[in-house]
Amino acid sequence: MTSGNPVRDKLDRGEIVVGTFLGIASPALVEIVALAGYDFVLLDAEHGPITPESIYPMILAAEARGLAPFARVGELDKQVILKYLDLGATGIMAPQIANAEQAEIAIAATKYAPRGTRGLAGGRIFDFGLRESASALAQPLSDRVLTMIQFESVQTLEHLDAILDTPDLDVLFVGPNDLAQSLGKPGQPGDPEVTAIADEVVARCKARGIKTGTTITDVAAAEKTIARGFDMLVPNLPMLIAGAASQLLKDVRALTA
Repeated sequence: MTSGNPVRDKLDRGEIVVGTFLGIASPALVEIVALAGYDFVLLDAEHGPITPESIYPMILAAEARGLAPFARVGELDKQVILKYLDLGATGIMAPQIANAEQAEIAIAATKYAPRGTRGLAGGRIFDFGLRESASALAQPLSDRVLTMIQFESVQTLEHLDAILDTPDLDVLFVGPNDLAQSLGKPGQPGDPEVTAIADEVVARCKARGIKTGTTITDVAAAEKTIARGFDMLVPNLPMLIAGAASQLLKDVRALTA
């Protein structure tokens, strides 16, 4: 039996899933991510210019190409989360979650009653009422949303067990850059102290059956991250493009040096 969300189904089967962060408002880039074979695109409305207006054609592009569209929201506000869900996002990432109360707000906002607080107004995700009733679709639509919250501060460690007790939490995503900042080490996501805390988080999540994710930069980083037990790997698409473009230019320049 599937959940209605292919990424969650892969995670449930013990598979590693790979997506990309994308903070540029471009449906064409979404299509490229899909054609490259990624599992999902994480449309970043926390950093960068993406808005509900600009994310809509990106979600349509993902749907057209069979790619799961997720959204990272910038505010812990159920009405903000609602907008991205009603536009068709099938996963929500809530950043900077500091305690169980915040985790519950984020997750409840993705579910209709009786579990959650998500408002119901029909619209495009209900096929405008032309196929099935809202009562028939409400539970499947609740079930299909992949819920992700971010662990980004060392201060959150003391609240981790309570956060992991939050019902319907699918993925705890470690943000190494902000975790490093919380340790007074900005720009040092690979610092041993950052890695040690992240590894503790992974171990505690595994003990409770919660999947974990984090960022990667290249294949070498991916290999280490998989070995450390992470289930979800997410590079940054603009950085991938910039890196490939820069390397090609260096290689071409070397031909004429």
